[in-house]
Amino acid sequence: MTKIFQNKVQTLISLALLVAVVVLVNILANARFGDVALYGHIDLTGDQRFTLSKGTKKLLKGVDDVLFVRVLLDGEFPAGFKRLQNSTREMLAKFRSENRNIEFEFEDPSKGSVEAVNNRRKQLAEEGIRPINLRLKDKQGTSEKLIYPYAQVFYKNRSITVNLLENEVPGVPPEIILNNSIGLLEYKFANAIQKMNTIAKPVIMFSTGQGELQPIETADLEKSLAPFYDIGRLDLDSMSYIPKEVAALMVAKPRFPFSEKSKFKIDQYVMNGGKVLWMIDALRVDMDSLRNRDRYLATEYELNLDDLLFRYGVRIQNDLVLDFMSSGIQLVTGIVGNAPQFDYFRYPYHLVVLSRSQHPIVKSLNGVNLFFASSLDTIKTKTQVHKTILLESSRRSRRQKSPITMDFEFLRYELDSTKFNIPHLPIAVLLEGTFPSLYENRVSKDMLDMLGQLNRPFLTQSQPTRMIVIADGDVAKNKVNLQRMSYSPLGYNEVDRYLYANKDFVINCLEYLLDTEGVLEARSREVKLRLLDTPSAQGQKPWWQAFNIGLPLALLALVGWLYNGWRRRKYGQINAA
Repeated sequence: MTKIFQNKVQTLISLALLVAVVVLVNILANARFGDVALYGHIDLTGDQRFTLSKGTKKLLKGVDDVLFVRVLLDGEFPAGFKRLQNSTREMLAKFRSENRNIEFEFEDPSKGSVEAVNNRRKQLAEEGIRPINLRLKDKQGTSEKLIYPYAQVFYKNRSITVNLLENEVPGVPPEIILNNSIGLLEYKFANAIQKMNTIAKPVIMFSTGQGELQPIETADLEKSLAPFYDIGRLDLDSMSYIPKEVAALMVAKPRFPFSEKSKFKIDQYVMNGGKVLWMIDALRVDMDSLRNRDRYLATEYELNLDDLLFRYGVRIQNDLVLDFMSSGIQLVTGIVGNAPQFDYFRYPYHLVVLSRSQHPIVKSLNGVNLFFASSLDTIKTKTQVHKTILLESSRRSRRQKSPITMDFEFLRYELDSTKFNIPHLPIAVLLEGTFPSLYENRVSKDMLDMLGQLNRPFLTQSQPTRMIVIADGDVAKNKVNLQRMSYSPLGYNEVDRYLYANKDFVINCLEYLLDTEGVLEARSREVKLRLLDTPSAQGQKPWWQAFNIGLPLALLALVGWLYNGWRRRKYGQINAA
């Protein structure tokens, strides 16, 4: 009996020690000493969906005050939105595991009394947060529910609203849209934190003096950039040089030639590490002029930029790209009474570009609407410059070389697909590396004297930097109503009644050029969609139900039988002794 009692005491002591160890491990798992955490995990997923990027981790370490996230996606949803809800919760939990200053909660804006819900919805609408109407199907029929796939991020008296759900794309299944939304969660939250954590706004300048886009033509883009960047205009002729405080220079659809002095200023700005976003039209095509005459000759812009861009590694061709994948135009086809009759035509000069690249700038990006775009070539450079094609035409495209006579006569007939036989013509390219100066061994005395007076050295090779060249000047142009002095959202096509991703593309370009933390790396994350085979799942449902219920019970019975057998053998020998 004494031995039995001792064995029971040892068993109780072992159990108590096991419980103590489990409790201690849980305490340590939630403990942090400074920036050092005493826990870890191993991500065994093929797409590394549970691992934050290095840029995000570095950014989160800099959060030195409470950052609060309110997610407006609580409640019961169908499987797809439930997955988005759970993925958002998991992502924020990972953020919190990196920094305990990050707090979050989920809220259902549609929960509460009718008066409270209406007041809450009104307040959200004033903040620009509008719900989507979700249709729910069940055995009783269909019902509708307003949901808010948004998160509000608050940090140091600043706030940003994050749209968790990507926009719908015609022809793309909702499952793909939800999957892309989940893949972009880390980037969207990290991007919001980065913007709120930036004390001084980066300065972005549009160049002027060469007939570039007017402020009202870039108004929608500037409105979106204004909360996070200081936007201005820079007349190259009135400046001795482009100051280093200019984080990025945008050259948007120039129509007149650049002087050598202006080019020299841009060149030395690049040599000092400056970033440039070039949006260039090679040919002059005026849609309004084309409508008012039978024929129109597309002439070349004499911009005096060919040698500069060639030196940096790119050449814009004097051609126009045509593509089967395009947006439409409306043309007058007759008069009934006194009213003109319009017909819709797919217009191959108005491209809709869906990128094949996996680069963070264009990953999971919707179609970008380009107007009379040209193709471009990449050129080998003296220094190391890495080139990445961002936008290109579809596999059914072609090009027309200058001189080009434009008219609408070809729209009377079906487009001949055999002529659209040049696939994937490059239209936008990212250049990264060290660039050679155009003025190496050719700088004039006047230019050297100007630099000497400013006490600035002449540089023949740049610091590591980036630039993007887009062979379309209208990519950043919003449609303007001059009579009302109003403008449409950038990317909105009134004929197709669809909002293309022009603004997202241009903003992504700027954010990549200015990204020093590597946050945009998270945008290239791909979460693979593993769709359920519904018919097979329904057919095998009884078997899997029986398996899931029966296997645990069988294992439990087996363990109990083995344990009882072990006890009988052990204590039977003790009693016999």
